[in-house]
Amino acid sequence: MSSVRVRPGDSLDKALRALKKKLDKEGVMKAVKAHRFYLKPSIRKRAKSKAALKYKRQR
Repeated sequence: MSSVRVRPGDSLDKALRALKKKLDKEGVMKAVKAHRFYLKPSIRKRAKSKAALKYKRQR
């Protein structure tokens, strides 16, 4: 579990910003978004290939 120590005199905004940065670095938010709802494996595979095709067209 991620935690951030807040020193006396530090603002709450600074602590929240540090926590958000730490969660983003650890990949927690990405994992939460990925597990928000269930995708069937066939749909997941289809979305992955669609994203790859989109990436390939951009290059």
